[in-house]
Amino acid sequence: MAKIKLTKNEQKVQKDALKMYQRYLPTLLLKKQQLQTEIRTIDAKAKEVREQRVKLEAEFKEWISVFGEADAFKPEMVTVRNIKKGYGNIAGVTIPVYEGADFGRGDYDLYETPLWIDMAADRMEKTLSLDLEAEVLDEQVRLLSKELRTTTQRVNLFEKVKIPETKANIKKISVYLGDEQVAAVVRSKISKKKLQAAADAAALLNAEKAEAPAKAKSPAKKTAPKTTAKTTKKTTKKEADK
Repeated sequence: MAKIKLTKNEQKVQKDALKMYQRYLPTLLLKKQQLQTEIRTIDAKAKEVREQRVKLEAEFKEWISVFGEADAFKPEMVTVRNIKKGYGNIAGVTIPVYEGADFGRGDYDLYETPLWIDMAADRMEKTLSLDLEAEVLDEQVRLLSKELRTTTQRVNLFEKVKIPETKANIKKISVYLGDEQVAAVVRSKISKKKLQAAADAAALLNAEKAEAPAKAKSPAKKTAPKTTAKTTKKTTKKEADK
């Protein structure tokens, strides 16, 4: 798993990627199913074409043997001049489509060859046409199978790697950001308490400074001398002696 940044921007990137994977995955699954269905259908058609070819060839050999002149027909009497192909599209894959073929016939003496040679040539053309059609069907299967492998790899990549990995990344980032948020709240409360304590201490110090000058400026009270009864008696005695 690649290293990711534990940030909100990275979290958004991962969420967008997850949405993309989840949006494309159903399309890929549908394409995979369509390709599998088409490949089975084309395989069945190719098998049917080959069975027709085998059946036609068997009938051809049996038919020629009736005349007892099997050596009179040579395979080179029928040649393929041009194969006609169109193109189709299945699940985004361009495939060839067999549309027939042009055949040529070798020169042979109409007087020296049996009458059934032309009929045999027609049968041979049908046989060759079935061979060509089967080959085109095989090419369709090859192209679709190649695309199916690619699509299957993408499906597995999304299902088993990308989506679980992206979900894990999102969870990891969410947990980290949650822890960071809790830690930030705790730090904020601690800082607030420290600031409040500092403010209270400063206020107390300012109050003490304000009280000190006021005490220094207030005048001291004069105290009268204390007189006692003994002192009064002495003064009275002195005055009497005078």
